[in-house]
Amino acid sequence: MYKRVRRPAAPLLALALAGACLCAAAGAAPALPQTALLAAGAFFTSPPAALRAAREVWAAPEALEAAAPAAPETAQQDAALAQSAPTQAQTSAAESAAGPLTPEAPVPGEAVPEGMAALLQQHYTQGSGPTYIPVGAGTIRNCTDLPDSEVAAEAAKPLPFSVEVGSSEPQVLIMHTHATECYESEEHSWCDPAFTARTTDTAANMVAVGEEMAAVLNAAGITTLHDTTLHDYPSYNGSYEASNATVREYLAQYPSIKVVLDVHRDAIQRADGTRVKPVVTLNGEKSAQVMLICGADNGGNLPNFRQNLRFAAAWEARMEALFPGLTRPVLFDYRYYNQDLTTGSLLIEVGGHANTLDEAKRAGRMAAQALAALLASP
Repeated sequence: MYKRVRRPAAPLLALALAGACLCAAAGAAPALPQTALLAAGAFFTSPPAALRAAREVWAAPEALEAAAPAAPETAQQDAALAQSAPTQAQTSAAESAAGPLTPEAPVPGEAVPEGMAALLQQHYTQGSGPTYIPVGAGTIRNCTDLPDSEVAAEAAKPLPFSVEVGSSEPQVLIMHTHATECYESEEHSWCDPAFTARTTDTAANMVAVGEEMAAVLNAAGITTLHDTTLHDYPSYNGSYEASNATVREYLAQYPSIKVVLDVHRDAIQRADGTRVKPVVTLNGEKSAQVMLICGADNGGNLPNFRQNLRFAAAWEARMEALFPGLTRPVLFDYRYYNQDLTTGSLLIEVGGHANTLDEAKRAGRMAAQALAALLASP
């Protein structure tokens, strides 16, 4: 197995609450004003707790509710925007899009200890109607200005690349811009609100999930490299720039690489602190659900985004065909995430911070099995 460990630049101090208020005032995202008000109120009640919560919000990678900003002038600026956007501090966009919710306690009858926060599980279904494009049994959630018909036509096209099964040359690269993201260690109906869901222990963070995925692909004859660099440690700031440099180095050394997967986890948390984990039960075992994120071009930053979209559509369809219910709808939005580096670049969210590590590993294996089946298809 090819592995290297690199570390980004030294840490920079960030004022999360001030940033939230500034973004709210600027109208950066529809969900932010409420987030900023909640944070401000919480600060006067308990400054340490508020600051800790703010760090979690601003440390998370994806913001499903974030409004698309004006096209950045450079990829570096776009990466900075992707890093600074908050994740779901309130009910997630996925929840609001999934229809009526029926969340339940993972361990029925288990009481929430004093001082702990509630933890619920929810199965997210595929979307329907405008903005949802069917791809097999899965769907793509179109959050761009492109007509649904245009997205559907592109999604129906074949993969823009092919891999050489059985070749000794690397075909796939798995890496982690936010490698220190992690999960709950045990299943409960509660969680510690002080748990930041971050660790440098590679046996417990996203590296562990990437290992599962790489093992499946290599076993299927698809030579896969797994980079274990903690791009977000010791500093979260600059993590996308650091991972960009890492991917470029791999592509220069191994031009045979067709697919680059940035493996993350989501963070679904409500205003009252309740954390929600996306789950599906397959073959009698509970697994995290996964979600692909595909960026759309925003002022010329992703000129080959259509090829990535084809890849996302094909992988989504194959996952749902083999493992019904494993996926949440693909998010197709104005994101960057270094997806200009190959025509097979995607970000995949494996569960969320309320899932257990075992659930995430199980999901990673199934996602990789579906990918192996897709890439081995003639």
